This record gives sequence, structure tokens and C-alpha cells, in this order.
Amino acid sequence: MLERMLSARRGQLHSDGAEVEDDESKTRKHISFAMRVSTHLTRLGYLLPCILLGVVLFCIVLVSTWSRKLACAPSSDAASRFRFLGFDSPDSDFGSLGVPWLSKLGKTVQWTYKDLLKGLEEFVPIYETRPIKNNMYGMGFDHSFGLWFMARWLKPDLMIESGAFKGHSTWVLRQAMPDSQIVSLSPRHPEKYLKKGPAYVDGNCTYFAGKDFVDFGSVDWGSVMKQHGITDLSRVLIFFDDHQNELKRLEQALKAGFRHLIFEDNYDTGTGDHYSLRQICDQSYIRVYYRKLIRHGVPFGGGHSCFRDSDEARERARRKKFWEKAVDINELCGAGEEWWGVRGQMRDDFNHSNKDISYTEHFMNSRYVESILDVYWELPPVAGPSLTHQSRYDPARVSSPIVEDGRFGLFNRLGLSSLETSVFNGYTQMVYLQISEPES
Repeated sequence: MLERMLSARRGQLHSDGAEVEDDESKTRKHISFAMRVSTHLTRLGYLLPCILLGVVLFCIVLVSTWSRKLACAPSSDAASRFRFLGFDSPDSDFGSLGVPWLSKLGKTVQWTYKDLLKGLEEFVPIYETRPIKNNMYGMGFDHSFGLWFMARWLKPDLMIESGAFKGHSTWVLRQAMPDSQIVSLSPRHPEKYLKKGPAYVDGNCTYFAGKDFVDFGSVDWGSVMKQHGITDLSRVLIFFDDHQNELKRLEQALKAGFRHLIFEDNYDTGTGDHYSLRQICDQSYIRVYYRKLIRHGVPFGGGHSCFRDSDEARERARRKKFWEKAVDINELCGAGEEWWGVRGQMRDDFNHSNKDISYTEHFMNSRYVESILDVYWELPPVAGPSLTHQSRYDPARVSSPIVEDGRFGLFNRLGLSSLETSVFNGYTQMVYLQISEPES
């Protein structure tokens, strides 16, 4: 009896204890959210306002940075390239060097990647009929395609070329626009080359060549436009392949009222025989604006360092072993560590006329160009180096190719595998410029 009584009392005690414990548990679970927040705020003290202020300042900086009309931007569409700060895998391992770019924010070309692919499929059989099979020292396949594609897309009423050589570019323009007028300026008439081998002379072209040569900057363009019945200068396309200072040519075209320009040899910083638009856009301030993106490996261009023991110097030395046109630190930098232009020089006229410029002047050139341009678009290589077997230009300093490495099926399907590999070695960042409309 005694044992049963004790057992009953122990059970009652355990039951009551469990009930108390259960009640306490429920009480802990239902403490109000407001009470918890109040407790945490009391513990944080002044730390929370500081954190909130920091978040607000960060958001302001982020919005202002992205809303500013920056001139130098990535080589492909910003939204697709970054996935809005998602940072897809970079197209190259060149790190902080990357690709200079110059275009007003929100301004770009009308054509797309699919348009380029479709154009390639159409152009390959046209290119195979070219009259000058071996165009050494002239345009290769990449730039021939770029000129043909852009001329056909823009559909100009008049095409003007400065620098014709044997006439290959004239032939390309004619394939793009069979019925449009062409004006060609060249110190030596293409017909002179016919005595030594293949050349092209167009029957519907006005030549300022040979003894009739006039430099682009000295032509009375108002008179020429009148002769050709051109009243709308936005219907004119200018193609420069004359190895002259591109800033000078841009100013001359602007003065004449032209708006659509293509430069064939848009040489990279530290290379070439003339001052190029790409060199002008290669500015240090880009790295300030995009430093956070650079750390994630997104290939932006913008200024360089002449420090011999830097990551850039080591990367340049490594890539110089693989790519003929790659530039190491010793080639990039002058005696006073001038890296802009070509070792601090503004080259002109096939490297026959050079001028030393300060970084301040170089910087102001970029600001001037930025102010008058709407669009700067570099033609990407038609295919990656593992497909074309080219070994000259450094793929890390160019835009992503139209046909990327590894896509041999597409490369073959487009007919590119039927071309000789030598035709892919002439890529020098051909660029299309659209000058802003004059303010009324």
C-alpha cells in the first residue's frame, strides 16, 4: 500500500514537472517579435545606426556610378556581359588589362550576334570569289567581313575610302552595295598594281589617286557631295585605311559633317604606326570606376602600370611567349614610364611623323572624343584562335569572338574551315564610330 502511494505521488510529481516544463517551452516560443527586436537594439547600441548609414551610402554610390554616362565601357553589351553584377565567367584571363571601349551609356549598334552569324554564312562564299587571293599587307578575312557587313547594314548612298592599296577594300564595298557610288582616295592608283599581279579597279568609282590624289582633309567635300547628288550626309559611310592619326581623321570628318566612320587599323596601346581610337580610349580612370568588377575577372581595359614587378608585367611576359603582337612591359613603357599611345608618342603617317604627348594631353583627347561620339563598336574576331590557328593578336585584348573556341561544328558549318589560316592573321580591332548629331 505504502509503495503504491509513493509510486502514485512520484507519477504525479513527474506529470506536474512535465506540464511545467511544457508550459515554459511554450512561453519561450511565443515571446513577441517586438520584444526580441527591442532586446537586440539595446545590445547593439550605436552600432546599428552606423550599419544602416553604411548600407544607404553604398546604395547611393552604386546607383550614381551606374547612372553616369561613362565613355569607356565593356566590349559587349553591359547587361549581357555582367548579368547585372552576376559576373559570368570572363572571356579571357588577362585580368586587369582587358579591352578598352568608348561609347555613351545606352548607345550601341543595331545589329546583334545573330545578325553577325547570319552575315558570316552569307559572306564566306562571296569572299572565296575575291580577285586578290593573296592580299599581303592588306585586309584579311576578319576585316573584310566587318567592312562588308557594316556597309550592307548601313546601306549608304555614297561610300568613301581613304587608302585603297590594290583595291581589295573597294571590291568588298562593291559586293556589299552593288549600286552605291564610291569615292576612293589613294596616293597610288590601284591600276598600277595590275602590272605586277591581281588588283581591282571599280568602273563606278571616282578616284582621287595617283597624279590626281588629294588627301582626305584637303578635299572640298561640299563640292563632291553636290557632284554625287548627296544632300543627307548621314547617308555617307567613310572607311579609313590610310594609317594616319585617327584623332586627326575624326576631326576632319566631323568638320565635313560626316557621321558614320570605320577605321581599319585600330591599333592597341603600344603598337602600330599611328595614334588610334583604341589608344585614346585606353585610360586609367576606367580602372577606378570598375575596380570592383576587375577583381572578379571581368576584362575591362583602362590604363597600365610600368611597375616591373606587378601582376600585369608578369602576365604580359607570359602572354608574349604565345602571341606575336602581345606587348610586354619593356615594349609598352618609355624611358619615363610613358605607356600611352606608343611609349608616350602620338604617331602619324605610317610612323613617319611622331609627337611626344603628355598624359594630360592624352587624357583630354579621350574626353574630347567622348563628347562627340555616340557609338564606338569594335568588330570582334570571327572565331577563336584554336579554330583559326592564328598566333598574332592576343585574344585577351580583343572582344569575344563571334564563333568561340571549341565550336568547331559551327566553324565548319559556316564554311570558315575551308579558308587558309593565313587570312585570319590580320585582325587589328576594326572599329565603327557614329558621331553624335549636331545640336540644333
